[in-house]
Amino acid sequence: MATRWDGDNRGLGIGDALQLVSGASELVAAFRQPAWVAEQPEIHLLPHVEAWCERDRRLRLIDAYTDDTNAYILDCEWQRAPASVGEARAAVFSLIGSFAESATYVRQRRVASNGGGSTMKLQFEVGTGELAPDTRFVPHGHVVVINLAGVL
Repeated sequence: MATRWDGDNRGLGIGDALQLVSGASELVAAFRQPAWVAEQPEIHLLPHVEAWCERDRRLRLIDAYTDDTNAYILDCEWQRAPASVGEARAAVFSLIGSFAESATYVRQRRVASNGGGSTMKLQFEVGTGELAPDTRFVPHGHVVVINLAGVL
């Protein structure tokens, strides 16, 4: 039996998550809108990121820039003793909370560091935005990629 975690003796879950499909589908539909991603993340998001990093101090912002897909890239470094993935994830989710809008998707991946070799970093893909009818503004959003080095 394939296990899902250490000590798993079932190998499978107890149900589905169908109650989330409608809301998740609304966000995915927004991702497909050609002009949904808002401009100037350095004005709308960066002040929140910088303030969070200054207050929390678990992560240091190394660089922030928009790539050619209009994703806002945040290169960060872990600032404490090497962290577990769970500890790092908790910090990144707290950071995301500083700029997240009413609908948010997050996907964590392990990717090779730019320096090559066997060094890995965590990468968090974030899509966050405001969806109708739950916003007083025109629906819009942001794509943010958080690269985190210095984690086990």
